[in-house]
Amino acid sequence: MMKIAPSLLSCDFTELKEEVRKLEAAGVDYLHFDVMDGRFVPNISFGLPVLQQLRKITDLTIDSHLMIEEPEKYVEAFAEAGSDIITVHVESTRHLHRVIQQIRSTGRKAGVTLNPGTNIQQLIPVLSDVDLVLVMTVNPGFGGQSFIAKMVDKIKFLDNYRTQHKLNFEVEVDGGVNSETAVLCRAAGADVLVAGSYFFKHTDYAEPTAILRGE
Repeated sequence: MMKIAPSLLSCDFTELKEEVRKLEAAGVDYLHFDVMDGRFVPNISFGLPVLQQLRKITDLTIDSHLMIEEPEKYVEAFAEAGSDIITVHVESTRHLHRVIQQIRSTGRKAGVTLNPGTNIQQLIPVLSDVDLVLVMTVNPGFGGQSFIAKMVDKIKFLDNYRTQHKLNFEVEVDGGVNSETAVLCRAAGADVLVAGSYFFKHTDYAEPTAILRGE
């Protein structure tokens, strides 16, 4: 079954605990936690203090997407603060394989991602070492952007690659995901859909959860 990962960047932070309770009741699978440093992407979001508080109020899987320079400096801190999955960008570090091993050494699941303009071939050397591959279907840094349709080819490539090489990583998609683009992602072989502005515009969170799953 398709997993749904609402992006907390779009939720109502004045009611964070209530938002999490509503997400739990809706049956979502992951909480997508977007971390931005103002350097790797032109925006700043939230970090460790919010993650620590979030961990206290939910048992849902926290999927931390580190859009930050030199993520190797912060892996242990994000693991200790409560991340279940830690995803880093191929463009953000000189030593991608080392960072993935660093994540694994904390006992957390390791994810890797790349910007729309980065060739998917750059991930091949580490695909056997990761638990999740995130395909960005917008340029990272801001919510509410339009889905870049040509990125569907990356989803298809990853789905085919893992089948051919008998690998088990999940394919996650983030950016411009809505009722229409989710159809494309599901057909291409995605396992996890991240949705922010589309998801949180609904009053009843069970509705977008079901729609994105294709139910």
